[in-house]
Amino acid sequence: MSRLFGMYGRMCASRPWEVIVAVITFTACFLTMENPRKPVPITPSTTCLGCKEDHFHAADVVVMTIIRCLAILYSYHQFRNLQNLGSKYILGIAGLFVVFSSFVFTSAVLNILQIELVDLKDALFFFLLLIDLSKAAKLAQFALISSNEDEIASCIAKGVSVLGPTITLDTIVETLVIGVGTLSGVHRLEILSYFACLSVIVNYIIFMTFYPACLSLMMELGKVSNFYGEEQAGVTKMLLEESEKSNPAVQRVKLIMSIGLMVVHIHSRWSITNNDYQEGLNKNQTEKFDCTEDTSFYGYVMKQFALSADHIVILILLITLMIKFIFFESKEPLREYVEPEMIREIKKGIHRQKRTISSSVEVQTDVEYNRYIEAENSDEQANDAPRSLQDCLKIYRADEANILTDNEIVMLVDTKHVPAYNLEKAVKNPERGVKIRRKILENTLKRTESLINLPFRNYDYSKVLGACCENVIGYIPVPVGIAGPLLMDDKKYYIPMATTEGCLIASTNRGCRAIEKSGIKTRLISDGMTRAPVVRFPSIVKASDAVTWLKDSDNFATMKKSFDSTSRFAKLQKITTHIAGRYLFIRFVAETGDAMGMNMISKGTECCLQTLYRHFPEMEILSLSGNVCTDKKPSAINWLQNRGKSVVCECIISSEVVSSVLKTTTKALVDLNISKNMVGSAIAGSIGGFNAHASNIVTAIFIATGQDAAQNISSSNCMTIMEPWGEKGEDLYVSCTMPSIEIGTIGGGTILPAQSACLDMLGVRGPHEDVPGANAKQLARIVCASVLAGEVSLMAALASGHLVRSHLKYNRSYSGKNALGLGLSCGGGSVDSCDR
Repeated sequence: MSRLFGMYGRMCASRPWEVIVAVITFTACFLTMENPRKPVPITPSTTCLGCKEDHFHAADVVVMTIIRCLAILYSYHQFRNLQNLGSKYILGIAGLFVVFSSFVFTSAVLNILQIELVDLKDALFFFLLLIDLSKAAKLAQFALISSNEDEIASCIAKGVSVLGPTITLDTIVETLVIGVGTLSGVHRLEILSYFACLSVIVNYIIFMTFYPACLSLMMELGKVSNFYGEEQAGVTKMLLEESEKSNPAVQRVKLIMSIGLMVVHIHSRWSITNNDYQEGLNKNQTEKFDCTEDTSFYGYVMKQFALSADHIVILILLITLMIKFIFFESKEPLREYVEPEMIREIKKGIHRQKRTISSSVEVQTDVEYNRYIEAENSDEQANDAPRSLQDCLKIYRADEANILTDNEIVMLVDTKHVPAYNLEKAVKNPERGVKIRRKILENTLKRTESLINLPFRNYDYSKVLGACCENVIGYIPVPVGIAGPLLMDDKKYYIPMATTEGCLIASTNRGCRAIEKSGIKTRLISDGMTRAPVVRFPSIVKASDAVTWLKDSDNFATMKKSFDSTSRFAKLQKITTHIAGRYLFIRFVAETGDAMGMNMISKGTECCLQTLYRHFPEMEILSLSGNVCTDKKPSAINWLQNRGKSVVCECIISSEVVSSVLKTTTKALVDLNISKNMVGSAIAGSIGGFNAHASNIVTAIFIATGQDAAQNISSSNCMTIMEPWGEKGEDLYVSCTMPSIEIGTIGGGTILPAQSACLDMLGVRGPHEDVPGANAKQLARIVCASVLAGEVSLMAALASGHLVRSHLKYNRSYSGKNALGLGLSCGGGSVDSCDR
C-alpha cells in the first residue's frame, strides 16, 4: 500500500499544474451547476404537530455557546502547534489547504446536493472539530526536507507513502463512526452526521490530490530548498523514524472496528424495509402527541436544562479531542535540538562579556578572546557538582545527554559508554559536540592551548556530518579571492579562487585582462565518469570469453539496462576491457548529470557486475575499483581516453595587448612554450603535464566550489599550445586542452554554504532546472578558460623575467628574510607594477 501511495504522490507532485487546474475546474462546475429540483431544507423536524413553535431551551444556548467557543480554541490550538514549527511556509500552506478543503470544496458538494449552507450554522462549528492540521503539517515537513528542486517530488511522494495508508484507514473509521449518528432517529443529529461524513470524505479527496500539488508548486515557485538548514538531518531522521513507529496492534484494532461498524450500518439499513418506513411515516402523519405541558416548577426547570442528543454527542467528541491533545499528544519537539536554558544563559553571558572585552586594553587578540571563552565555559560548568557515572548513564540512556555538562560527557567517553565519533548526536548540538571532542583531544595531547588557533564556532556542521567529514574538531579558513571579469563565450564571469599562494589570483586576473577584448571560446568534447572494477577468472579462456560477451551489442544493451536502472541521471555510454592473464579490468564510462558522479557510477557498476556474474558464475569479483578508472592517481589512460569532462578552449590576443599588458612579445611566448611546456615536459616524462601551472588554478577553484581537491591530479591534465597568428604573425593564438576535468555542482562539498555561494556566483549552483548536467559542464568550461588566463600570465612573467620580482614583492611572509627562497619556491603567478 505504501508503494502504491508513493507512486500516486509522485504523480501529483510532479504534475502540480494539471492536478490543481483539474480540481479547481471540477469545483467551479459543481458551484455553478443548477438543479431544477427544490432545495432540501435542513431544519429540525417538529416534535409535535399541534405545537405552533419549537421549544426553546436555555441549556441549548449555553451548551452551543460553549461548543462554539471551544471549537475556536481548538482551531487556535492547532494553529499554535503549526506556529511552533517556526515555518511561515507550513502555516501558510496548511492554512490554504484548510480554507479550500473546509469551505470551497465542501460548498461545491453541498451545491450538488442542493443543501443550503446558511442552514448549517451549527454544523460549521461541528466541522471545525473534525479539522486535523497535523497531517497537513507533516506532509509539508516532508516537502521541506528536500535539498533541491529535483528532490521535491520524491520527498512529497515519500510523505504520501507514509501518511496515505494511515489517513485512508482513519478516514474510513471516522466516516463509519460518525455515520452511526445517522441511525439515531434524531433529525438534527442525523443532518449533522451526514454533513460531517461528507466533509471527512471531501477532506480526504482534497488532501490526496489538491494538497500535494499545491505543496510541490509552492516549493518550486518559491525555490525553497534546504529549508531546515543545520537541523535538516535531524528533521529527516525524525520523520523517517516516526514513519516506522506505526503500531500494528492499533492498525488491526482499526480494521476490526471498521468491519464491525460496517456490519452495523448494513444491518441497520437493510432491516428497515420500504414498507416499514412508509408505515412509520403514515403513523407520524396521523398520530397526535399530547402537547400538555408540565406547568410545575420542577417541570419548568427540567425543560430549561434538557440537553438535546446532538449537543451531548458534540460535547463528548470535543472533550475527547481536548483530552487527547492535552494528555496523550506527543511532546517531542520538531527540531532535533533545543538549547537548554543553561546553554542559552552561558551564551548571553559570553556575548555580554565579549562587548566588555572588546573595549578592554588587557585583552586584544582573537586568540585571547577564544581562550577566555573556553575558560568561562569551564568555570560555568565547574560550579555545578558533577553527577556520578551511574546518574550520567541514566540520563544518557534516557536520550537526555544534552543536559549533562561537558566534563560529564567527557567522562562517558573516557569510560567507553559514548563513542567519540557520536558526540554531536549524543548532545543534540553539532557545535557543542565539536567543542567536547576538542577538549578530549587536548586532554590526550596534554597541551591545553594546542587548538586555540583552530576555530570551530559559528559553522553549519549539520551539512558536514555524514557527508563531508568525520570526527570534526573545527574548520580551516582559506582566503578566497576573485579574478576577472573573464570573458568566456560572450559572457563575463568572476572566478572565485581559494588559495594561500600569493600572486596566484593577481596573475590570473592579469590573464583575464589580457583576453578581455577578444574573449575565450570553449567547447565540451565529451562527458563520462569512469569506474573500472577488477575481476578474476579460473583461466584466460574464461576471461577472454567474458571480453567477447561484453563486446556483443545485445549484451551491452543488457548491461546498459542494468546500469541505467540504478539512477535517473546515470547513462552508460560504453564499456572497455583490459585483460592481464586471468585478470579482467572492465572500464565503465557513463554520464552522471550535474554530480561529479563517483558514487552514482559505482552503484551502477556494482549492478552490472551482478548481471555479468549471472552469465559467468565462475567469475570472482575482487574489487569495485581496479585502478584502471583511474581516480586520484596519475595515469596515461585518463590523458588518452578522457575522464569526467573533456574541454578545449582558445583565444587570440593582439600584439598590442601582448606588449602593453603582458610586457613581452608573441615570439618570446611561442618560443618559451615550445621549450618549456613541450620539450621540457617530454624530457621529464610528464603525463598530461604539458602546461605551466594548470593545477594552480584548478585546485584554487576546486577548493572554492567544494570539489574533491584530490581530483586535481587528473583534472589538471592540460596541454597549452601557443602559435603566432595574423598576417605578420605578431598576434598570439593560445589554446588549452583538458581531457579529464572531474567536477560537479551537486553532492560532496558543494552543499556547504560558503562553497554554494561561490557556485552561485558563477551561476551554476545545484542541478540545472531544464537540462541535467548542464551546470557541471558549464563549470568545467569555466575551469578550462581560467586555466588559459593563468597560463598566459605566468608564461609572460617567465618570458619577461617578472616572476622573481613579483614574488619578492608580494609573496614574503617575513620582510627581508628568505625573500629569494620564497620567490623561487613558488611556481605560481606573477604581477608587475601595473597590477598593484
